[in-house]
Amino acid sequence: MNNLFGKIGRYVFAIPFGIFGIFHFMNGSAMAGMVPIPGGVFWIYLTGAALLAASLSIMIEQYTRLACILLGIMLIIFVLSIHLPGVMSGEMQPSMTNLLKDLALAGGAWILAGNYGGQKSGATAGPGLE
Repeated sequence: MNNLFGKIGRYVFAIPFGIFGIFHFMNGSAMAGMVPIPGGVFWIYLTGAALLAASLSIMIEQYTRLACILLGIMLIIFVLSIHLPGVMSGEMQPSMTNLLKDLALAGGAWILAGNYGGQKSGATAGPGLE
């Protein structure tokens, strides 16, 4: 990835996920109420670990495609299991904002995954990130 904007964009995209991951460990008990299935704290910590792993993977360009595919899937799960039910229950503004944000981030993750063309490392990134 020799393109300056590609490099900067990769970090701008990845760093917030790492911060979100840290927040999951700092506030696990408080966030557990948002989880719509039993074992809330466990899922918060697992999600935090996944966010940290995805962030690190994107920044160091190792397994970036896989990390971005899985990150996108996780974000879509958030949309369907947390934000969409919130919209449907009447919490329109905050839930719709988070729904659209996570939908856009999932799309961005999948665009990045597509640009890595199945390669493990950024050294052999696909078109658009050369």
